[in-house]
Amino acid sequence: MVVNVESAGNTVSSGNVKGGIGRSAAADLAERYREFSWREARGRSDAHAELTARISQDPEFCDLLSGSLPAGNKQQPNLLLAAVRQLDGPHAEQGPRDEAAYGRWREWTVRHWDEVRAVIMQRATQTNEPARCATLLPLLARLPQPLALLEVGASAGLCLHPDSYRYRYESASRYEGQPAGTPRTVEVGAPDGPVEFRCRTDWAPEELPGRLPEIVWRAGIDLNPLDPVGAPDDLRWLQSLVWPGEGERTARLSAAVEAVRAAPRPRIVRGDLIDELPALAAAAPPEATLVVFHSAVLNYLPPARSEEFARLVRSLLDGRPGGGHWISNEHHSVLPWITAPEHHSGRPEDGRLTLALDGRPVALTGPHGESLHRLPKAAARRG
Repeated sequence: MVVNVESAGNTVSSGNVKGGIGRSAAADLAERYREFSWREARGRSDAHAELTARISQDPEFCDLLSGSLPAGNKQQPNLLLAAVRQLDGPHAEQGPRDEAAYGRWREWTVRHWDEVRAVIMQRATQTNEPARCATLLPLLARLPQPLALLEVGASAGLCLHPDSYRYRYESASRYEGQPAGTPRTVEVGAPDGPVEFRCRTDWAPEELPGRLPEIVWRAGIDLNPLDPVGAPDDLRWLQSLVWPGEGERTARLSAAVEAVRAAPRPRIVRGDLIDELPALAAAAPPEATLVVFHSAVLNYLPPARSEEFARLVRSLLDGRPGGGHWISNEHHSVLPWITAPEHHSGRPEDGRLTLALDGRPVALTGPHGESLHRLPKAAARRG
């Protein structure tokens, strides 16, 4: 269906009202795309950085987006970009391109706007990055076994299978106090598994896992659970969320799905994380150590809701016979109860996450599980 960009939805054309509601909404959305290009896509995906920068300078297209999509999460740049990719629309895999390439992308998106909008309204930005298990594993392996895993924001549940993957921890330099000749690589997991996650680290070998954890129960919560094993369209959506130029992530994702294909599927409850958490946590077997964990989830919650979630997790674990543990892997800006690490740059574009155990920060991690670095002792003590 062809859409008139100047009159779609409840927008206003550039020749009508200046400073009105429609114009203000479009200006806000343009700024959101400008910030995304500069702070998130720059240095990571040239294609996405250029595309979102050009969108931010296109008032008519911003009018279409702001007038056709509800404010909030449905106006996320990631969601639009993935929806076009899901529908096999044009996208520059190598980037940067030029104005003509943007014109083709824009023309296609406007012409297929009904279909693009339908995908946006049906889906959510719920990237499931199984390689984050490499940064979670050192904590999981040191907890009292066996474990009952409960993931908040589980998406497709791939991070609920840390015992299904292989891991290779690598150090580019000698650890502090490490004798000469000590191996700089630690490997764990089944050697014949279909996927291996590599993680750069400055942790000493004895701090890294020597074996996989024993997991006897797995469950999760998500607003829109995905099943990439049983629903090919769900796998395609997860692949569409991977940015251009990150082919290794797409390959890891597909290999992780294959690694868990024969495993029993964990129970993933559809619903709000605060509403569903108490009942699901109560279902965990009492003989196992309950571990509530999440990665890059709380940035989708208002600050007050994050605080409420933190209080709920503490209360549930304190009230459980035998207790339990809480592992968070989030950007420090959404963890107001944790002091920002000293050697974190503090810049919004610094995408590293703060790994914390029971509210105490223990490491900085790469957003896709690619790195695990220790914190200054002072920062760890303050946490």
